[in-house]
Amino acid sequence: MTTTIPARKPARPFFSSGPCAKPPGYSLDKLATESLGRSHRAKIGKTRLQYCIDLMREVLGLPDTHRIGIVPGSDTGAFEMAMWTMLGARGVTTLAWESFGEGWVTDAVKQLKLEPTVMRADYGQLPDLDKVDWSDDVLFTWNGTTSGVRVPDGEWIAADRQGLCFADATSAVFAYDLPWDKIDVATFSWQKVLGGEGAHGVLILGPRAVERLESYTPEWPLPKVFRLISKGKLAEGVFKGETINTPSMLAVEDAIFALEWAKGLGGLEGLKARCTANAEALDKIVAERAWLSHLAVDRGIRSKTSVCLSVEGADADFIKAFAGLLEKEGAAYDIAGYRDAPPGLRIWCGATVDTADIEALGPWLDWAWETLKAA
Repeated sequence: MTTTIPARKPARPFFSSGPCAKPPGYSLDKLATESLGRSHRAKIGKTRLQYCIDLMREVLGLPDTHRIGIVPGSDTGAFEMAMWTMLGARGVTTLAWESFGEGWVTDAVKQLKLEPTVMRADYGQLPDLDKVDWSDDVLFTWNGTTSGVRVPDGEWIAADRQGLCFADATSAVFAYDLPWDKIDVATFSWQKVLGGEGAHGVLILGPRAVERLESYTPEWPLPKVFRLISKGKLAEGVFKGETINTPSMLAVEDAIFALEWAKGLGGLEGLKARCTANAEALDKIVAERAWLSHLAVDRGIRSKTSVCLSVEGADADFIKAFAGLLEKEGAAYDIAGYRDAPPGLRIWCGATVDTADIEALGPWLDWAWETLKAA
């Protein structure tokens, strides 16, 4: 079979997960430049950190009942900060259907030794959410970045829950409507839907989480970067831009730019619309190819951001070669599935990707498939 390399269309590369492409017109303004190289504890540093927090609240439509803090260690650091400071007060249930959920299971079992109830499902599926016991603290990933599976909505979260709801929402925030009245703890990182730089996490606490922090002291020691309580009360400064450790002001300015760009799109609704359009464009590509399918067969639980695909008859070596061909041509980068997932592709459809770039991916996938099958 003769194969032809399609005309190069993508203006930016495709990403499997963050960091993603920067929004169009990316540059730092004068005020942002002035904050660089200055102390984060200087007036301008505190002002910009607070502005970043205010922008996140505005774009997310987050209620005043919830606090927002910028913390170290990306989403992992934020989620582990929540686990180490709040778990142990009551029973724990952990849900895992992909690698990051399994990571929280490992933390709960091997590090904190909590003997949690573990509810698992294979890649591409969800455990039975109706069987979750909300007298426990419950930990889960809202959108499984490595499996392409998300929870359908927040209806399964009990309004009268006794335990806390811990949602790792790193590839869900800014892409879906989240029921903040049902989420006590949420974490994410800027490098997913916002396309920002890594290293920093965001911790969102509802009033029930604050109550837990102020009324419960865990048995294990807490490192300095996890300490959210001062003299028995919440360290409110953390949620007003007074970070626990030294942040990168360049990363903060990068996040501010992305949030201002998001406001220009219409805020959360604009970001959601771009994610939806990208996912629908990829759905069309998959539907037109018999050798390509979604790992998450059920559309109701299929991610709109980190979309995982199965390739007919492909093993890990085939996928490595497939992704390598596209990277060599500059058509797509990092689209091989996660190492612990079934062999397949993972296409990032977050808001910073233009739909035209997703549409342009189809012919490139055909070319890589035909090239390898011919070989």
